[in-house]
Amino acid sequence: MGTVDDYLAGLEPADRAVIAHVYDVARATAGETEQGTSYGMPALLHRGKALISVMRTRKHIGLYPFSGRVPEVVAEALDGFEHDKGTIRFQPEHPLPDDSIRAIVTARMAEIDDPSLRRS
Repeated sequence: MGTVDDYLAGLEPADRAVIAHVYDVARATAGETEQGTSYGMPALLHRGKALISVMRTRKHIGLYPFSGRVPEVVAEALDGFEHDKGTIRFQPEHPLPDDSIRAIVTARMAEIDDPSLRRS
């Protein structure tokens, strides 16, 4: 088991299903990933760098792309979802569409693969 799996095991079933789905779509999009932590959060890693974390908070589920740029780049795919510089928020009953998850993961992978895309 890894950090993401350990985190999922401790969630309520309804939250676990929604969050696990996001991680599953992210893994399918990114290809080879590993589990780890970043900023104290369970995360999927791409080439050793934090790709995404998805966690339950008291009021919502947050997807953290470890980038202030990614939510701006994929803003069109996030229509109807609250987001800001480093967080995308959604409710279990209104989950992120798979296409939005793929757009987030693809944009973050591009940043990891090409550091010039990151903000300086």
